[in-house]
Amino acid sequence: MPHKSGFVNILGNPNVGKSTLMNIMVGEKLSIITSKAQTTRHRIMGIVSGDDFQIVYSDTPGILKSNYKLQEKMMNYVGTAFEDADIILYITDVIETFDKNKEYLDKLRNTDIPIILIINKIDLSSQEELEKLVDTWKEVLPKADIIPIAALKNFNVNTVLKTIQEKLPEGPAYFPKDTLTDKTERFFVSEIIREKILLHYKKEIPYSVEVNIEEFKDTDKLLSISAVIYVVRDSQKGIIIGHKGAALKRVGTEARIDIETFFDKKVYLKLFVKVSKDWRNKDRMLKDFGYNK
Repeated sequence: MPHKSGFVNILGNPNVGKSTLMNIMVGEKLSIITSKAQTTRHRIMGIVSGDDFQIVYSDTPGILKSNYKLQEKMMNYVGTAFEDADIILYITDVIETFDKNKEYLDKLRNTDIPIILIINKIDLSSQEELEKLVDTWKEVLPKADIIPIAALKNFNVNTVLKTIQEKLPEGPAYFPKDTLTDKTERFFVSEIIREKILLHYKKEIPYSVEVNIEEFKDTDKLLSISAVIYVVRDSQKGIIIGHKGAALKRVGTEARIDIETFFDKKVYLKLFVKVSKDWRNKDRMLKDFGYNK
């Protein structure tokens, strides 16, 4: 049997379940998940290998209109996902309107890349409503394979995998078969910390924050980590820290527990908060934070 391999790039608007689906398909939590838009900022690869196939999934940021350079970088990741995909998984759900971000739908209509259109959260819809939605999407993207799923309930996800394997081109593996992702250990630590901030802070705080890992010392018994949480205003620093440091302590405790689970090792985590005004528009800082596109 010939070996198949390819890049399966996941696109869609915020909060439709892109990261949830990728984590399920890969079998590991590689992308952080919250109910807030812009949770995913990078393009994150998750690699699944079998004896005769390798699927390289890419989770991408939710499509949005850019207001500053950080968001421009995020949308560049979406653009590159169009360029190197062997298969595009376009994720929508039963809630959003089908004509959102028409520019990207036009790109999908005009591409020769195979498209699998995933309609997520079908458990929130009736059969009649779902059938109407499927008919609408058939008109919008007539070349796409349409698969309704409920990712959180793991309903019909196997059909997605089966369809991907059918459409994969023949080719050798792009990565060693035991590789899970292209991201570093430091990246996942920073994302775990950022996830806790997204979960516990409101309004503009989560969108003004970036996390940089300044120390990462790994020994047999202990992982020692020092991380800096950057914000854009002095007032945000006070909110992140909280009264007598209580808010920052909660973030640190919850992040440490998840990091220990991720690495299966005891963790000593130190968190600091610094103000860097307008870091979201500074090319050098964005590059230091890993936004290289």
